[in-house]
Amino acid sequence: MKGTLFVISSPSGGGKTSLVKKLLETVDNIVLSVSHTTRPPRPAERQHIDYHFIDAAEFEAMCNANEFLEHATVFGNRYGTSHKEVTKVLERGTDVILDIDWQGAEQIRSRMPDSVNIFIVPPSRHVLERRLRDRGTDSPEVIDERMRAASAEISHYREFEYLLVNDDFAQATVELRLIVLACRLRTPVQSARHDDLIRELLADAGSIE
Repeated sequence: MKGTLFVISSPSGGGKTSLVKKLLETVDNIVLSVSHTTRPPRPAERQHIDYHFIDAAEFEAMCNANEFLEHATVFGNRYGTSHKEVTKVLERGTDVILDIDWQGAEQIRSRMPDSVNIFIVPPSRHVLERRLRDRGTDSPEVIDERMRAASAEISHYREFEYLLVNDDFAQATVELRLIVLACRLRTPVQSARHDDLIRELLADAGSIE
């Protein structure tokens, strides 16, 4: 039985990274895909744990070799998801989360239409700006650029199956967890997981009129 691919997107500062981290602590058999990026590491980020940090030439070579499931340029930096890495995990029955922007999500939907797409928004623009400034990783100019881009990013929310408002973190964590658990209870997933049980329960179905 294959795992489910969950695609989670939000504008910068929407809180998806924190929510995904909490989800991974509370739900088993699910992992976060580690993206490749050309941007430099932020303080405390670790190579091959938070991202695969590579240079522009290596990224371009991977693009040319069609190694990415999706890739996009965001605020001047390039990001991509390894097709091989994601497929290997899904094939062993483990769910995978992609923490990517709407451009990447659009590519994933065209290549893997059975993926589950979730969009996260902040409760207000004021809160979004405060979160960007509080994390202390970007210059005022970059923050202004991210705020200008936020409306364009959020305009794509209708393309996602689920919309989650990250106002109260604890509540948003519960809602994200419920989405994952509900998807695991879909009939195609459950019938594959419990194939022997279904066969046993239906063993005499043909003799019942």
